[in-house]
Amino acid sequence: MKTTFTYKQINDCSIKGDFYSTEEKNAPLIVYIHGGGLIWGSREDMHKEQIKRYQEAGFNVCSIDYRLAPETKLPDITKDIGDMLQWLHDEGRKTYDFNADKIAVTGSSAGGYLALLSGTLPVKPKVIVSFYGYGNIQGDWYTKPSPHFLKMTKVPENLAKQLIQHKPVSEAPIERRYAIYLYCRQQGKWIDYVTSWNPGINADALSMYCPVENIDADFPATLLLHGDADKDVPYQESVNMHEALSNAGITTELITIPNGEHSFDENMENPTVTKAFDQVISFFKSNL
Repeated sequence: MKTTFTYKQINDCSIKGDFYSTEEKNAPLIVYIHGGGLIWGSREDMHKEQIKRYQEAGFNVCSIDYRLAPETKLPDITKDIGDMLQWLHDEGRKTYDFNADKIAVTGSSAGGYLALLSGTLPVKPKVIVSFYGYGNIQGDWYTKPSPHFLKMTKVPENLAKQLIQHKPVSEAPIERRYAIYLYCRQQGKWIDYVTSWNPGINADALSMYCPVENIDADFPATLLLHGDADKDVPYQESVNMHEALSNAGITTELITIPNGEHSFDENMENPTVTKAFDQVISFFKSNL
């Protein structure tokens, strides 16, 4: 059963989540954060088969929205994730039956990045699972034109800017927003659009939003999954994050999907993906 809630209100922008209950009482909660380069997407993007698998394994599931860039910048997007975790601890547990001491955060791509970033927040999840997320937003892959995206139809800046709204938005389909992301990747301007900061001048400010640089002893147990043929987010991002977590003594595992491309988990009929999800569920059960 799905119920929808609002965990935050910013003027006329309602930021919502969908809660999927399992039959078990006081069960752990898995919070899913969608991808979309922080620019598009919604809570409804979570794969229904994944929800079903988690519920059958005895977990409640919650898929959330957050304010999108470039209308909202990264510090406020991060605050939405923190406020969501605080809301679950303070208010959500009054409405829904889940164990507030056993909350995990998972996400894909930009959602995987935000999941990793949640490990640096005051209210942390107990477990993080990142699907092809990234720990460093200052790497060349994001701050310079992408060879992969340069092969696609060139997006002019005026088109990208025409798609930007004049008020905050917390959910938007890819069809209305992908050109913004494509322009950013073709020009190496994702940082500019998502933060309004200059990577060369504001490196210290940006480093606060790089999970790989902000690992401490309290960082949650973390599982990373990444395809080694990903042309959007480099596989090396998860390798680097895994190494940094290991060096800090954090419980961590890295699952490599051979020849796996970006969004490999959308193919839930692939035996390799099915096996990976069995490992994800095992990681949740072992660490929650």
